[in-house]
Amino acid sequence: MSGTAVVTIVHGRREHLALQRRSLARQTAPPAHVVVAMDDPDLEVPDATVVHLPRLPMGLPLAAARNAGARAALADGADVLVFLDVDCVAEPGLVAAYDEVVRQQPGTVWSGPVTYLDPPPPGGYDLDALAALDSPHPARPAPRRGELLHDADPNLFWSLSFACGADAWRRSGGFCEDYVGYGGEDTDFGRTLVARGLDLGWTGSARAHHQWHPVSSPPVEHVDDIVRNAALFHRRWGEWPMLGWLDELERRGLVAHRDGAWEALTTADPSPTHAHAR
Repeated sequence: MSGTAVVTIVHGRREHLALQRRSLARQTAPPAHVVVAMDDPDLEVPDATVVHLPRLPMGLPLAAARNAGARAALADGADVLVFLDVDCVAEPGLVAAYDEVVRQQPGTVWSGPVTYLDPPPPGGYDLDALAALDSPHPARPAPRRGELLHDADPNLFWSLSFACGADAWRRSGGFCEDYVGYGGEDTDFGRTLVARGLDLGWTGSARAHHQWHPVSSPPVEHVDDIVRNAALFHRRWGEWPMLGWLDELERRGLVAHRDGAWEALTTADPSPTHAHAR
């Protein structure tokens, strides 16, 4: 492997991974692909490097999986790393756009706009039609194609789609593997990048589309993860993350804020409310 590698972490989601793979095969600059299977020992991906990780007692090792994927890609000679959520399909120019901007400005970790898609029509999504559906998530920066934004807010960093050079990745130290399960590790990583002297930027030319799947809002099935990871973030940074979720979970009686800390209320009966996207 040399050049640019895409790193994808996955647990289940076989159909979503298959469509992502089709989108990567259509890239103007096809990348190598590293797939990290978490608690998914039967996953095989032809023409990709597959790394297997077990589930940890507290949940899926999302942070550790990204680090493991980066290690595998770097060990095989990649010098540009593109991290793409398994639910994301890449527009044909995504990899080339990331590769170009990372090589030109290697001191920046770059993110790209992501459009959340409606449920697929019969027969599934048409890759040729996705560009016409472009409507990036309103909670994140959305530069136009060809536009670059610098000095981005680290609190808005997300791991759905981002890229960096090998040196920047090593400087970052990777994701904090103390985070296990859902929530907190992305914001922690954004803060870490800035603390280690790296810039955060957005490139409008690296665009992706997030395949629909049902989610709950707030993510009531991840209450324990959210409370545990929020406490870890507070210890590391002196602030509470995910306050919107925590406040709503408290309103529903699933968590409580006591003596300056959040705790899960295990006797509560969560009732998921499904939403379009997290």
